Amino acid sequence: MQFFLRKILTLYCCFFAWIASAQLEQATDTTDLFNKIMINSKNRFINNVFNDAINSMRKTSSNDSGNVEILIEKSEERFNKYKGRIIRYIFVQRYDFERTFTDTSNRVTYFGTRLLNSLHTDTKEFVIRQNLFMKEHTKLNAYELADNERYLRTLSFIQDVRIFTVPVKGSKDSVDILTKDLFTLSAVVDASVNSVKLRISESNLAGMAQRVQATGLWEQNRNPKIGYELLYSKTNIGGTFINSTIAYSQIDGGRSDGTEPENAFLIRLERPLVSPFSHVAGGLEVSFNQAENVYKKPDSLFFNYRYNYYDAWVGYNLGTKRMAEYANYSANRTRFFVAARYFKADFKYAPAQIGETFDPIYNTRQAALGQLTIFKQDFYKLNYIYGFGTTEDVPTGYSISITGGWHKQLTLERPYGGIQLEHYLVTPKGGFINSSFKTGGFLHNGKFQDASTLASVNFFTRIFNLKKWKLREYAKFSYTQLNDRITYEPLRINNNYGLNEFRTDSINGNRRISIYSETILYLHRKLFGFRFAPFVFGDFSLISFEQQDFDKSDGYVAIGAGLRTRNENLVFGTIELKALYFPRTILDLPQFRILVSSDLRFRYQSNFVRAPNIIYLNRDDL
Repeated sequence: MQFFLRKILTLYCCFFAWIASAQLEQATDTTDLFNKIMINSKNRFINNVFNDAINSMRKTSSNDSGNVEILIEKSEERFNKYKGRIIRYIFVQRYDFERTFTDTSNRVTYFGTRLLNSLHTDTKEFVIRQNLFMKEHTKLNAYELADNERYLRTLSFIQDVRIFTVPVKGSKDSVDILTKDLFTLSAVVDASVNSVKLRISESNLAGMAQRVQATGLWEQNRNPKIGYELLYSKTNIGGTFINSTIAYSQIDGGRSDGTEPENAFLIRLERPLVSPFSHVAGGLEVSFNQAENVYKKPDSLFFNYRYNYYDAWVGYNLGTKRMAEYANYSANRTRFFVAARYFKADFKYAPAQIGETFDPIYNTRQAALGQLTIFKQDFYKLNYIYGFGTTEDVPTGYSISITGGWHKQLTLERPYGGIQLEHYLVTPKGGFINSSFKTGGFLHNGKFQDASTLASVNFFTRIFNLKKWKLREYAKFSYTQLNDRITYEPLRINNNYGLNEFRTDSINGNRRISIYSETILYLHRKLFGFRFAPFVFGDFSLISFEQQDFDKSDGYVAIGAGLRTRNENLVFGTIELKALYFPRTILDLPQFRILVSSDLRFRYQSNFVRAPNIIYLNRDDL
């Protein structure tokens, strides 16, 4: 019987071996790492498929990458002692999937790593060099190197990066850049009894920072039953740091303002502010969208509409050229950024059910906005924020944005003003706190309208070690208020500022208080390179209805538990299985739900600046 079970387990392992990968973990970031680097040829020969598959399931050993060290390091710390020296050469080296950052002499080699190396095309060296801020034969700037290392980790096809300064005897310094790709081929299937959705993508085609993606949908109740979506994007065109995307969708995959399935065509160009040393950021987006009645709703229920969307913005980082003349330019991270934006959602025809009444979605609207942002951000390298041990760049500092301009919706024209404050703090033991305050409104006939306020705090405790396991607590709090609503949508609780899985838009009001708490346990054991993190959570949201007193507010609660899993070598996001219980529901909503989600965020994301905008109260900026 034991022999029979072993054979079945072996076949099962081989069937899923395409998703296996090396067990990549984080570097200890010591400068002697460079001296340990060994460049060997790839071994792609499959010696023993069955034994390798079994070995990939076994518990990780002490010298394996399963026990990731807790990472707390200021980003520029390693480079400070070399600042002011001349960069002689820049070397680019790339790890295969069997190499780890924790121990360069140890190779985790089995069927999965050889399979991934065989299928994967390494990022071309010129692509890495196009994304560098520093140049050869220039002075080494500690903050610039730290910003560059962080920026490289934001690229969708890069898993992790380390930049090392290497003293060369009798000469100036060289810089060694060590990169590790994600496995960028992915296939995601979402199936039920009546529908199948398949997405296939390559996020780094030919190793040249190109993404191609095709999605197909078959649905029994749809007419036509089959729809598709095609997307192509290119990161950093020609070293300009401009990213481009073009997409066509029959399954609502483009920019979508409305609630009906849409056919959409989208073109987008964007240039982020990649570091405080950059001068220009901006973006351009054009999309054409039309609702399609693929479910054959009666005319009274189907919202028939067509609209075009145009959006352009540009901003400039003031004083960077002048400040470069000062010796403390690197240490002075305070920046002043000015930006201007124009956008228009042009409804060629709106749903008959809406007519000419004010609606936050289906009205033609346009705005011209200006913004001044004052920000100062440094970064720490942490882990176990959203990922399972991979490096995450977390900011510390502040951002203040003051926005003003003109807004028109239907025939209502109003000036707009708003302010947004953000503060980031990393504690000495690796905890992280992000707090924000936003307020804004429109002025009409001497009165404030759609006056909005949103205050929130997100808190990650430090990591607690429980033998080989790691535990982190996460909590968030938010308070939202909306006064004199005219064109804004009312506050709802079915979003990140309420009970995200409470799938109804019939509960709305003008004041909302929400509290969320989660305990996450990161397990030591791996399966096919996938790490696991069970969690439990509690969620509470209190909402006050419009035109009613606060003491008549309604409260809703969700409690639950689940399991998240992620393979740090694969490009697709975290997978989550969770069960929820709502002690109180409305209408015929079920009290108990089981949900499976994929492509969840697996790395902390931050931006120095964003396009000028009005304040949104039912979704976050990400």
